[in-house]
Amino acid sequence: MAGTALVAATYGLVRLAYGLFLPDVQDELGLGVAAAGAISGGASVVYCAGALLGFFAAARHARLLVVGAALTAAIGAFGMAAAPSGEVFGAFAIAGSAGAGLASPALVAVLQRNPSTRRSPRAQTIVNAGTGPGLVITGLLALLLLPNWRLAWVIAAVFTLVVAGILIVADRPDSAAPPARQSLPPRSWFAAHRRVLAAALLLGCGSAAVWNYGRTLLVQSGAGATVSVAAWVSLGAGSTAVIVTARWMGDRGPRAGWAITAGTVAVASAALVAVPNSALLALIACAAFGWGYTAATGALIAWTADIDPARAPSGTALLFITTTLGQAMGAGAVGALIPVVGYPIAFLGAALVSAAATVPAVRTNRAVRQPAGSCAR
Repeated sequence: MAGTALVAATYGLVRLAYGLFLPDVQDELGLGVAAAGAISGGASVVYCAGALLGFFAAARHARLLVVGAALTAAIGAFGMAAAPSGEVFGAFAIAGSAGAGLASPALVAVLQRNPSTRRSPRAQTIVNAGTGPGLVITGLLALLLLPNWRLAWVIAAVFTLVVAGILIVADRPDSAAPPARQSLPPRSWFAAHRRVLAAALLLGCGSAAVWNYGRTLLVQSGAGATVSVAAWVSLGAGSTAVIVTARWMGDRGPRAGWAITAGTVAVASAALVAVPNSALLALIACAAFGWGYTAATGALIAWTADIDPARAPSGTALLFITTTLGQAMGAGAVGALIPVVGYPIAFLGAALVSAAATVPAVRTNRAVRQPAGSCAR
Protein backbone atom coordinates (compact mmCIF):
# COMPACT_ATOMS: atom_id res chain seq x y z
CA MET A 1 0.00 0.00 0.00
CA ALA A 2 2.81 2.42 0.82
CA GLY A 3 4.59 1.61 -2.44
CA THR A 4 1.41 2.20 -4.42
CA ALA A 5 0.93 5.51 -2.62
CA LEU A 6 4.50 6.61 -3.38
CA VAL A 7 3.97 5.96 -7.09
CA ALA A 8 0.67 7.86 -6.86
CA ALA A 9 2.53 10.78 -5.32
CA THR A 10 5.64 10.97 -7.50
CA TYR A 11 3.83 10.25 -10.78
CA GLY A 12 0.19 11.28 -10.44
CA LEU A 13 0.43 14.19 -8.00
CA VAL A 14 3.77 15.69 -9.06
CA ARG A 15 5.08 14.68 -12.48
CA LEU A 16 1.84 14.23 -14.43
CA ALA A 17 -0.12 16.95 -12.62
CA TYR A 18 1.91 19.60 -14.46
CA GLY A 19 -0.25 19.40 -17.58
CA LEU A 20 -3.51 19.55 -15.64
CA PHE A 21 -2.65 22.69 -13.66
CA LEU A 22 -0.70 24.37 -16.47
CA PRO A 23 -3.50 26.64 -17.81
CA ASP A 24 -4.05 28.23 -14.38
CA VAL A 25 -0.29 28.54 -13.80
CA GLN A 26 0.05 30.30 -17.13
CA ASP A 27 -2.71 32.75 -16.26
CA GLU A 28 -1.11 33.72 -12.93
CA LEU A 29 2.61 33.61 -13.77
CA GLY A 30 2.51 34.58 -17.44
CA LEU A 31 4.16 31.37 -18.57
CA GLY A 32 4.27 31.24 -22.37
CA VAL A 33 3.53 28.23 -24.57
CA ALA A 34 7.15 27.86 -25.65
CA ALA A 35 8.36 28.03 -22.05
CA ALA A 36 5.77 25.47 -20.99
CA GLY A 37 7.02 23.10 -23.70
CA ALA A 38 10.62 23.62 -22.63
CA ILE A 39 9.69 22.78 -19.03
CA SER A 40 8.00 19.58 -20.19
CA GLY A 41 11.07 18.58 -22.18
CA GLY A 42 13.39 19.38 -19.29
CA ALA A 43 11.23 17.35 -16.91
CA SER A 44 11.52 14.34 -19.22
CA VAL A 45 15.31 14.65 -19.27
CA VAL A 46 15.50 14.86 -15.47
CA TYR A 47 13.11 11.92 -15.13
CA CYS A 48 15.41 9.86 -17.34
CA ALA A 49 18.41 10.96 -15.28
CA GLY A 50 16.69 9.77 -12.10
CA ALA A 51 15.78 6.45 -13.69
CA LEU A 52 19.33 6.06 -14.98
CA LEU A 53 20.65 6.52 -11.45
CA GLY A 54 18.16 3.89 -10.35
CA PHE A 55 19.46 1.59 -13.10
CA PHE A 56 22.87 1.49 -11.44
CA ALA A 57 21.97 1.92 -7.76
CA ALA A 58 18.57 0.34 -7.04
CA ALA A 59 19.77 -3.19 -6.31
CA ARG A 60 22.17 -2.02 -3.58
CA HIS A 61 20.67 1.27 -2.37
CA ALA A 62 16.89 0.87 -2.69
CA ARG A 63 16.01 2.65 0.55
CA LEU A 64 18.31 5.58 -0.22
CA LEU A 65 16.61 5.96 -3.61
CA VAL A 66 13.19 5.97 -1.91
CA VAL A 67 14.36 8.85 0.27
CA GLY A 68 15.75 10.64 -2.77
CA ALA A 69 12.52 10.13 -4.71
CA ALA A 70 10.42 11.57 -1.88
CA LEU A 71 12.68 14.56 -1.27
CA THR A 72 13.04 15.58 -4.91
CA ALA A 73 9.31 15.24 -5.59
CA ALA A 74 8.32 17.07 -2.40
CA ILE A 75 10.86 19.87 -2.82
CA GLY A 76 9.72 20.28 -6.41
CA ALA A 77 6.07 20.49 -5.35
CA PHE A 78 6.78 22.93 -2.50
CA GLY A 79 8.86 25.06 -4.88
CA MET A 80 6.08 25.17 -7.48
CA ALA A 81 3.58 26.14 -4.78
CA ALA A 82 5.73 29.08 -3.66
CA ALA A 83 7.05 30.13 -7.08
CA PRO A 84 6.91 33.91 -7.60
CA SER A 85 7.62 33.69 -11.33
CA GLY A 86 7.39 31.36 -14.30
CA GLU A 87 11.14 30.79 -14.30
CA VAL A 88 11.18 29.63 -10.67
CA PHE A 89 8.11 27.48 -11.23
CA GLY A 90 9.74 25.83 -14.24
CA ALA A 91 12.96 25.08 -12.37
CA PHE A 92 11.11 23.28 -9.55
CA ALA A 93 8.79 21.49 -11.99
CA ILE A 94 11.81 20.08 -13.80
CA ALA A 95 13.58 19.09 -10.58
CA GLY A 96 10.48 17.43 -9.13
CA SER A 97 10.25 14.98 -12.04
CA ALA A 98 13.37 13.21 -10.78
CA GLY A 99 11.26 11.74 -7.98
CA ALA A 100 9.26 9.53 -10.35
CA GLY A 101 12.41 8.38 -12.13
CA LEU A 102 14.00 7.34 -8.84
CA ALA A 103 10.86 5.76 -7.40
CA SER A 104 10.15 3.04 -9.98
CA PRO A 105 13.45 1.09 -9.87
CA ALA A 106 13.70 1.64 -6.12
CA LEU A 107 10.29 0.10 -5.50
CA VAL A 108 11.03 -2.89 -7.72
CA ALA A 109 14.12 -3.55 -5.59
CA VAL A 110 12.20 -3.06 -2.32
CA LEU A 111 9.50 -5.52 -3.34
CA GLN A 112 12.06 -8.07 -4.49
CA ARG A 113 14.01 -8.05 -1.24
CA ASN A 114 10.98 -8.33 1.09
CA PRO A 115 9.88 -11.95 1.73
CA SER A 116 6.16 -11.13 1.58
CA THR A 117 6.34 -9.66 -1.93
CA ARG A 118 9.42 -11.20 -3.58
CA ARG A 119 7.59 -13.98 -5.40
CA SER A 120 4.42 -12.04 -6.20
CA PRO A 121 4.25 -10.47 -9.69
CA ARG A 122 0.84 -9.14 -8.60
CA ALA A 123 2.54 -6.98 -5.95
CA GLN A 124 4.68 -5.33 -8.63
CA THR A 125 1.62 -4.72 -10.79
CA ILE A 126 -0.36 -3.18 -7.93
CA VAL A 127 2.45 -0.84 -6.90
CA ASN A 128 3.06 0.22 -10.50
CA ALA A 129 -0.66 0.98 -10.84
CA GLY A 130 -0.33 3.73 -8.24
CA THR A 131 -0.24 6.26 -11.07
CA GLY A 132 -4.00 5.76 -11.44
CA PRO A 133 -5.05 6.78 -7.92
CA GLY A 134 -2.60 9.67 -8.19
CA LEU A 135 -4.29 10.93 -11.35
CA VAL A 136 -7.72 10.58 -9.76
CA ILE A 137 -6.65 12.52 -6.66
CA THR A 138 -5.08 15.20 -8.84
CA GLY A 139 -8.24 15.57 -10.89
CA LEU A 140 -10.39 15.82 -7.77
CA LEU A 141 -8.03 18.43 -6.32
CA ALA A 142 -8.37 20.39 -9.55
CA LEU A 143 -12.17 20.28 -9.39
CA LEU A 144 -12.17 21.34 -5.73
CA LEU A 145 -9.34 23.87 -5.57
CA LEU A 146 -8.76 25.52 -8.95
CA PRO A 147 -7.79 28.24 -9.56
CA ASN A 148 -5.90 27.78 -6.24
CA TRP A 149 -3.26 25.52 -7.78
CA ARG A 150 -0.67 26.43 -5.14
CA LEU A 151 -2.56 24.63 -2.37
CA ALA A 152 -2.80 21.54 -4.57
CA TRP A 153 1.00 21.39 -4.85
CA VAL A 154 1.40 21.78 -1.06
CA ILE A 155 -0.96 18.85 -0.51
CA ALA A 156 1.03 16.79 -3.03
CA ALA A 157 4.32 17.55 -1.25
CA VAL A 158 3.04 16.64 2.21
CA PHE A 159 1.42 13.45 0.94
CA THR A 160 4.68 12.39 -0.74
CA LEU A 161 6.72 12.78 2.43
CA VAL A 162 4.19 10.95 4.60
CA VAL A 163 3.84 7.88 2.37
CA ALA A 164 7.61 7.65 1.87
CA GLY A 165 8.08 7.59 5.64
CA ILE A 166 5.51 4.81 5.96
CA LEU A 167 7.25 2.82 3.23
CA ILE A 168 10.65 3.08 4.91
CA VAL A 169 9.19 1.88 8.21
CA ALA A 170 7.37 -1.01 6.50
CA ASP A 171 10.45 -2.15 4.53
CA ARG A 172 11.71 -5.44 6.02
CA PRO A 173 14.54 -6.81 3.83
CA ASP A 174 15.23 -10.52 4.01
CA SER A 175 18.62 -10.95 5.67
CA ALA A 176 18.96 -14.35 4.03
CA ALA A 177 18.43 -12.96 0.52
CA PRO A 178 21.30 -13.40 -1.97
CA PRO A 179 23.62 -10.40 -2.43
CA ALA A 180 22.75 -7.81 -5.06
CA ARG A 181 24.12 -8.35 -8.54
CA GLN A 182 26.86 -6.20 -10.09
CA SER A 183 25.72 -2.77 -11.25
CA LEU A 184 26.45 -3.09 -14.98
CA PRO A 185 24.73 -6.04 -16.71
CA PRO A 186 26.62 -8.07 -19.32
CA ARG A 187 26.19 -7.59 -23.06
CA SER A 188 23.96 -10.67 -23.26
CA TRP A 189 21.49 -8.98 -20.92
CA PHE A 190 21.09 -6.01 -23.27
CA ALA A 191 20.81 -8.35 -26.25
CA ALA A 192 18.02 -10.28 -24.52
CA HIS A 193 16.11 -7.00 -24.09
CA ARG A 194 16.13 -6.06 -27.79
CA ARG A 195 12.47 -6.73 -28.40
CA VAL A 196 11.15 -5.36 -25.14
CA LEU A 197 13.14 -2.14 -25.67
CA ALA A 198 11.63 -1.77 -29.13
CA ALA A 199 8.16 -2.37 -27.70
CA ALA A 200 8.67 0.22 -24.94
CA LEU A 201 9.92 2.84 -27.40
CA LEU A 202 6.98 2.33 -29.76
CA LEU A 203 4.40 2.50 -26.98
CA GLY A 204 5.99 5.66 -25.65
CA CYS A 205 5.74 7.25 -29.10
CA GLY A 206 2.17 6.12 -29.66
CA SER A 207 0.85 7.13 -26.23
CA ALA A 208 2.25 10.67 -26.43
CA ALA A 209 -0.77 11.96 -28.37
CA VAL A 210 -3.24 11.31 -25.56
CA TRP A 211 -0.87 12.26 -22.73
CA ASN A 212 0.07 15.60 -24.29
CA TYR A 213 -2.86 16.59 -26.50
CA GLY A 214 -5.82 14.50 -25.33
CA ARG A 215 -7.34 17.25 -23.21
CA THR A 216 -6.73 19.78 -25.99
CA LEU A 217 -8.51 17.50 -28.47
CA LEU A 218 -11.56 17.38 -26.22
CA VAL A 219 -11.61 21.14 -25.69
CA GLN A 220 -11.20 21.78 -29.42
CA SER A 221 -14.13 19.47 -30.03
CA GLY A 222 -16.37 21.54 -27.77
CA ALA A 223 -15.95 19.81 -24.41
CA GLY A 224 -16.02 22.22 -21.48
CA ALA A 225 -13.44 22.56 -18.73
CA THR A 226 -15.37 20.27 -16.41
CA VAL A 227 -15.59 17.49 -19.00
CA SER A 228 -11.90 17.76 -19.86
CA VAL A 229 -10.91 17.52 -16.19
CA ALA A 230 -13.37 14.65 -15.75
CA ALA A 231 -11.58 12.90 -18.62
CA TRP A 232 -8.37 13.19 -16.60
CA VAL A 233 -10.11 11.62 -13.61
CA SER A 234 -11.49 8.89 -15.87
CA LEU A 235 -7.99 8.19 -17.18
CA GLY A 236 -6.83 7.82 -13.59
CA ALA A 237 -9.77 5.57 -12.76
CA GLY A 238 -8.82 3.31 -15.65
CA SER A 239 -5.25 3.20 -14.40
CA THR A 240 -6.49 2.32 -10.92
CA ALA A 241 -8.49 -0.59 -12.36
CA VAL A 242 -5.14 -2.27 -13.05
CA ILE A 243 -5.13 -3.22 -9.37
CA VAL A 244 -8.36 -5.17 -9.85
CA THR A 245 -7.10 -6.95 -12.98
CA ALA A 246 -3.61 -7.66 -11.61
CA ARG A 247 -4.21 -11.33 -10.92
CA TRP A 248 -5.84 -11.92 -14.31
CA MET A 249 -3.00 -10.14 -16.11
CA GLY A 250 -0.41 -12.09 -14.14
CA ASP A 251 -1.94 -15.32 -15.40
CA ARG A 252 -1.55 -14.14 -19.01
CA GLY A 253 2.23 -13.79 -18.78
CA PRO A 254 4.27 -10.70 -19.70
CA ARG A 255 4.24 -11.05 -23.49
CA ALA A 256 0.56 -11.84 -23.90
CA GLY A 257 -0.19 -9.15 -21.32
CA TRP A 258 1.86 -6.67 -23.32
CA ALA A 259 0.00 -7.45 -26.54
CA ILE A 260 -3.37 -6.99 -24.79
CA THR A 261 -2.45 -3.72 -23.10
CA ALA A 262 -0.60 -2.05 -25.98
CA GLY A 263 -3.50 -3.02 -28.24
CA THR A 264 -5.90 -1.38 -25.79
CA VAL A 265 -3.85 1.84 -25.91
CA ALA A 266 -4.05 1.79 -29.72
CA VAL A 267 -7.82 1.24 -29.80
CA ALA A 268 -8.49 3.87 -27.12
CA SER A 269 -6.36 6.48 -28.93
CA ALA A 270 -8.29 5.91 -32.15
CA ALA A 271 -11.63 5.86 -30.32
CA LEU A 272 -10.96 9.25 -28.77
CA VAL A 273 -10.93 10.69 -32.29
CA ALA A 274 -14.20 9.02 -33.18
CA VAL A 275 -16.16 10.05 -30.08
CA PRO A 276 -14.99 13.54 -29.00
CA ASN A 277 -18.54 14.95 -29.24
CA SER A 278 -19.88 12.38 -26.78
CA ALA A 279 -18.74 13.08 -23.24
CA LEU A 280 -19.65 9.59 -22.02
CA LEU A 281 -17.82 7.77 -24.81
CA ALA A 282 -14.82 10.07 -24.44
CA LEU A 283 -14.62 9.24 -20.74
CA ILE A 284 -14.81 5.52 -21.55
CA ALA A 285 -12.01 5.89 -24.11
CA CYS A 286 -9.85 7.74 -21.57
CA ALA A 287 -10.48 5.06 -18.95
CA ALA A 288 -9.50 2.34 -21.43
CA PHE A 289 -6.34 4.27 -22.32
CA GLY A 290 -5.42 4.68 -18.65
CA TRP A 291 -5.86 0.97 -17.97
CA GLY A 292 -3.97 -0.07 -21.09
CA TYR A 293 -0.99 2.22 -20.54
CA THR A 294 -0.56 1.51 -16.82
CA ALA A 295 -1.03 -2.23 -17.26
CA ALA A 296 1.49 -2.12 -20.11
CA THR A 297 4.14 -0.59 -17.86
CA GLY A 298 3.44 -3.38 -15.39
CA ALA A 299 3.93 -5.88 -18.22
CA LEU A 300 7.31 -4.29 -18.92
CA ILE A 301 8.37 -4.95 -15.33
CA ALA A 302 7.20 -8.56 -15.57
CA TRP A 303 8.92 -8.95 -18.95
CA THR A 304 12.35 -7.83 -17.77
CA ALA A 305 11.95 -9.90 -14.57
CA ASP A 306 11.21 -12.92 -16.75
CA ILE A 307 14.43 -12.33 -18.70
CA ASP A 308 16.64 -11.88 -15.62
CA PRO A 309 14.92 -11.76 -12.20
CA ALA A 310 18.01 -10.60 -10.31
CA ARG A 311 18.34 -7.49 -12.47
CA ALA A 312 14.66 -6.54 -12.61
CA PRO A 313 15.28 -3.10 -11.00
CA SER A 314 17.88 -2.24 -13.65
CA GLY A 315 15.62 -3.56 -16.38
CA THR A 316 12.69 -1.51 -15.09
CA ALA A 317 14.77 1.68 -15.08
CA LEU A 318 16.06 1.03 -18.61
CA LEU A 319 12.59 0.30 -19.99
CA PHE A 320 10.98 3.29 -18.31
CA ILE A 321 13.73 5.54 -19.68
CA THR A 322 13.08 4.12 -23.13
CA THR A 323 9.33 4.69 -22.79
CA THR A 324 9.89 8.29 -21.70
CA LEU A 325 12.25 8.93 -24.61
CA GLY A 326 9.58 7.50 -26.90
CA GLN A 327 7.04 9.89 -25.41
CA ALA A 328 9.35 12.83 -26.05
CA MET A 329 9.77 11.73 -29.67
CA GLY A 330 6.06 11.11 -30.09
CA ALA A 331 5.09 14.45 -28.57
CA GLY A 332 7.34 16.27 -31.02
CA ALA A 333 6.03 14.31 -33.98
CA VAL A 334 2.35 14.73 -33.08
CA GLY A 335 2.90 18.42 -32.34
CA ALA A 336 4.39 18.87 -35.80
CA LEU A 337 1.64 16.88 -37.51
CA ILE A 338 -1.38 18.55 -35.91
CA PRO A 339 -1.00 21.93 -37.71
CA VAL A 340 -0.55 20.10 -41.03
CA VAL A 341 -3.07 17.24 -40.96
CA GLY A 342 -5.25 18.07 -37.94
CA TYR A 343 -5.94 16.28 -34.67
CA PRO A 344 -7.82 13.22 -36.05
CA ILE A 345 -5.11 12.10 -38.49
CA ALA A 346 -2.33 12.77 -35.99
CA PHE A 347 -4.12 10.72 -33.32
CA LEU A 348 -4.83 7.88 -35.74
CA GLY A 349 -1.15 7.83 -36.67
CA ALA A 350 -0.25 7.59 -32.98
CA ALA A 351 -2.74 4.72 -32.60
CA LEU A 352 -1.00 2.83 -35.43
CA VAL A 353 2.35 3.25 -33.69
CA SER A 354 0.86 1.86 -30.47
CA ALA A 355 -0.53 -1.08 -32.43
CA ALA A 356 2.94 -1.70 -33.87
CA ALA A 357 4.25 -1.94 -30.30
CA THR A 358 2.48 -5.31 -29.97
CA VAL A 359 4.66 -6.90 -32.66
CA PRO A 360 7.86 -7.41 -30.59
CA ALA A 361 5.87 -9.55 -28.14
CA VAL A 362 5.12 -12.15 -30.80
CA ARG A 363 8.48 -13.87 -30.45
CA THR A 364 9.87 -14.81 -27.06
CA ASN A 365 13.31 -13.64 -25.96
CA ARG A 366 15.47 -16.26 -24.35
CA ALA A 367 16.40 -15.60 -20.75
CA VAL A 368 19.94 -14.47 -20.02
CA ARG A 369 22.29 -17.39 -19.52
CA GLN A 370 23.56 -17.40 -15.96
CA PRO A 371 27.12 -18.37 -15.13
CA ALA A 372 27.74 -21.47 -13.11
CA GLY A 373 27.00 -20.95 -9.44
CA SER A 374 24.69 -18.00 -10.08
CA CYS A 375 21.83 -17.66 -7.64
CA ALA A 376 19.52 -16.20 -10.30
CA ARG A 377 16.92 -18.56 -11.69
